[in-house]
Amino acid sequence: MSEWIYGFHAVEALVRRDPRGIQALCVDRSRRDKRIQALEQLALDQGVAIEPATKEILDNLVSGRHQGVAARLEAGRPSAAVDEAGLMGLVQRTQAPLLLILDEITDPHNLGACLRTADAAGVTAVVVPQDGAAGLTAVARKVACGAADNVPFVRVTNLARTLRGLKAAGVWLVGTSDKAQQTLYEQDFKGPVGIVMGAEGSGMRRLTEEHCDFLVSLPMLGTVSSLNVSVATGICLYEAIRQREAG
Repeated sequence: MSEWIYGFHAVEALVRRDPRGIQALCVDRSRRDKRIQALEQLALDQGVAIEPATKEILDNLVSGRHQGVAARLEAGRPSAAVDEAGLMGLVQRTQAPLLLILDEITDPHNLGACLRTADAAGVTAVVVPQDGAAGLTAVARKVACGAADNVPFVRVTNLARTLRGLKAAGVWLVGTSDKAQQTLYEQDFKGPVGIVMGAEGSGMRRLTEEHCDFLVSLPMLGTVSSLNVSVATGICLYEAIRQREAG
């Protein structure tokens, strides 16, 4: 069984990262701009087969905005994915790991946006539960703009157990909650840190929250009571970067 990855950034990143996993690259033959020509040359250099297609064919292959390109690859071959043992190895090899832990984020658009921000912020790994959460679907990959093939992505069977393992490895867990007594800007993000973001609407699950060492909130000064999880993720990660770069 195969799956389709579409959108220029997602496909280009896949060609660069894992060309052997691509069974075919379909390109809208009506597109002859420099951008598409550069992608075709990259694919040829990497030994990826190119199949000319029409916009109508691509529209039937994928359900989203494909931008004239789609890649067919073997299902279950996300090249940046690692397992739990791999996660602990990353933590041990990194001097001050910065992890992003997403507790049951179900919207693939939000997952993709979080992955894109995580890549930009230099996050060590993104951790999600195996069940009840979005995975690396074609939609998530497209929104991630290539980050899905760059950021180590870890799906774990038992998030609470993983959190305990991270704490035992010296990682401080900082969860986001509107019940927190301190704001994001009062928290120390230097050293090994895992930022835990809750699900859309419901927030973190009770057990996840109990495993956090600290809880922080984002100041809400207007009339809305919360932010989109991907927006909140960006704010948290860049506050961590600000502190860590300041020393």
